[in-house]
Amino acid sequence: MRKQNKRHRKVRKCVEGPNFSGQHLLHHRKTIHDIMKQADLKTEDLVLDIGAGKGALTFPAAERSGRVLAVEYDGRFVEALRRKAAGYSNISIYRQDFLKFFLPKQSFSVVASIPYAITTPIMNKLLWNPGLSCQKGVIVMEKGAAKRFTAASISDPRVLKWRMWFELSFVKKVSREHFGPPPNVDSAILAIRRREQCGIPMKSHKAFSGLAEYALKHPRWPVGAALKGVFTPPQLKHLVKALGIDQQTEICLLSETQWETVCHTMIQHVDPSRWPRAKR
Repeated sequence: MRKQNKRHRKVRKCVEGPNFSGQHLLHHRKTIHDIMKQADLKTEDLVLDIGAGKGALTFPAAERSGRVLAVEYDGRFVEALRRKAAGYSNISIYRQDFLKFFLPKQSFSVVASIPYAITTPIMNKLLWNPGLSCQKGVIVMEKGAAKRFTAASISDPRVLKWRMWFELSFVKKVSREHFGPPPNVDSAILAIRRREQCGIPMKSHKAFSGLAEYALKHPRWPVGAALKGVFTPPQLKHLVKALGIDQQTEICLLSETQWETVCHTMIQHVDPSRWPRAKR
C-alpha cells in the first residue's frame, strides 16, 4: 500500500495544474492486458487513443496494430509521450483538444482511457454521425456513464442514436485503485462495435435524430403521448400494434428494434412536414 501511495503521489505531482481536467492515469497491468484482449487489434488497424496521458494504452496498442494516433492536451504528457515514442515509427502524437480533433477518414478503432469530465461529448463525437469511420472501440470511463450508456431504459436521445448503429457493452468494472491519482469513483470498460446491419438507412440518420430528440423530451411519457405530435391517431394505433405494446408503455422502454419500426413508420406514412427536426 505504501508503494502504491508513493506512485500516486508521483503521478499527482505531474498532472496537477491548469490543464488538468479530471484525467486519471491507468497503471494496472492486468487491466491494460484485459483492454488489449478486448480490443482484439489487428496489424492493419488504425487506432485512436484519446487522452493518451503517458501512453499506458498507446504503446501496447502500437505493438499490436498498424498505426496509433495518440491525442493528448497536456503538454507535459505530450513531451513524455514523444520521448518514449522515439523508437516507434507507427505512433503519431497530437497535442490537441480531442473535441477539436479531425477524426480519420479511414476506418479506425478506439482504445482509450478518457477524462470523466468530457465523457459524453467524446462519445458523441465518435458515434453521433454513423457515416464517420469509427468501427469499434474499447474505452475506459466512469462506471456510472458506462451503466447509463448500456441500460435497457434509454432516456437520452444521443445514447439512443449511438445504439442504433453501434452495439455498446458493459465489459467489467475497473477499481479506482488502478489509476493514479485514484478518482473518487470506480470506472468501467465499455466495448463498442459497429452493427453489421441497421434497419435505418444511413441517409435517414438525421430524420431519426429529430425523432429521438422529440420523442425522448419526456422519457417517462407513454408512447401515445410522446409521439402524439408526429403520428395521427390512426397511425399511432397501427404503430403500437406493430410494436406489440400498448400506448401506455413508457417511451424510454422501447428497444432498438422497436425504434427501427417507429422510424420506418414515420418515413413511410407520415408527411415530412410533420417530422421533428433535430437541433444540430
